[in-house]
Amino acid sequence: MVTPAEVLRMPGDADFVRFAPSFGTRFILTIDTEEEFDWSKPLDRTSHGLDHVPRLAKFQQFCEGLGVVPIYLVDYPVASDPRAAEVLADAVAHGRAEIGVQLHPWVNPPHHEDVTVHNSFAGNLPPDLERAKFRKLRDTIEHAFGVGPAIYRAGRYGVGANTAGILSECGIAIDTSVRANFDYSSSGGPDFHLHPLRPWWIDKRNGLIEAPLTTVFSGPLKRFGKHIYPLMWRVPRMRGVLAKLGLLERISLTPEGITLDEAKRGIDVAVDLGLPLLVLSFHSPSLSPGHTPYVRNDEDLDLFYDWWRGVFAHLETHGIKPACVRDIIEAAEV
Repeated sequence: MVTPAEVLRMPGDADFVRFAPSFGTRFILTIDTEEEFDWSKPLDRTSHGLDHVPRLAKFQQFCEGLGVVPIYLVDYPVASDPRAAEVLADAVAHGRAEIGVQLHPWVNPPHHEDVTVHNSFAGNLPPDLERAKFRKLRDTIEHAFGVGPAIYRAGRYGVGANTAGILSECGIAIDTSVRANFDYSSSGGPDFHLHPLRPWWIDKRNGLIEAPLTTVFSGPLKRFGKHIYPLMWRVPRMRGVLAKLGLLERISLTPEGITLDEAKRGIDVAVDLGLPLLVLSFHSPSLSPGHTPYVRNDEDLDLFYDWWRGVFAHLETHGIKPACVRDIIEAAEV
C-alpha cells in the first residue's frame, strides 16, 4: 500500500532534489499576492481591500528592468479582481512573470467552515473542503490569466496531511509553503523548525517538489540555531539580545522586517550552506504605503525598492542568477 505523500514529512537524504549542473545556484522571487487587511484584528470574510493591486504594474516593470521573473502567488480576492489580470496577464503570457496559487481559506469559497484561527490554516480543514477551495481558486486563476498555475503556497504557510495529494491531483509541480526554521504550532499551524532549506521531492512519482522559503541563522551560534531559537521564547527579549550581540539571528530573505545588511548576511550564509535555490518573498500590500507594518509611507516604499536593488546586486556578486518555475522543473533530475 502506498502511503500518501505529506508536505510535512521530514525528507531523507535520498529525497533532496538534484539539479542539472547547468542550474548552478539560483533564486526565485515569490509575492504573496493577496488582499489588504488589518493584521492586528481577527480574520473575517469581508473586511479587506484591494487598493494596492494597480501597484503591481510598477513592481512588474521594476523586475523586468532587472531581468527577474516574479512569481505572483495569487489568492481568491486578487484573482477575482479584473485589475490584476489587466496588470499582469500580458507579462504572464510572454514569460516575464508567472502566476501561482495562494489559498486564504477564510476569503475563498466555498464557505462551509467557521472563520477561526485554526481554520485559517487550510491544511486543518476537512480534506474535501480544502480540495474544493483549492480547485475553485485554481480555476479562477486559470480563467483570469489564461494559464494553469504550477506552484502553490498555503496562506499562513498552513499545509496539512492532505495538501500534497490535492496538489498532485491538480497538476501542481512545486509547493513553497514550508517556512523552514519557523514554528506555527502554538496557533494551530504547522511546525517547520526542523525542516531543511534544500528543495526535496514531496512526491517524486507525481513530480511534486518542496521549495522552502529561505530563512537562515547567522552568527557564531548559528549551527545551534534550530535547537536554541525555539527555547528562547521562554526568556523575554533573549532573541533580540543575542541578535544585537551578533551571536545569533534568524534572517528571512524578505524586505519585511529584515534590513538590507541582514539580508546580505543571510545570502552569504545560504551560499556557505551550498543551497542550490534561494526563495525570496514579500506580501503584495507592501507595494502601497499604509497596508502593512513594513511600508507606512512613501519613504518606506523608496527604501523597499532600494532593498531589492541591493539584494539583487548582492546576489549577482555571488553569481546567483534569477530563476522561475519552469527553470526549476526543467533542471530537477528525476
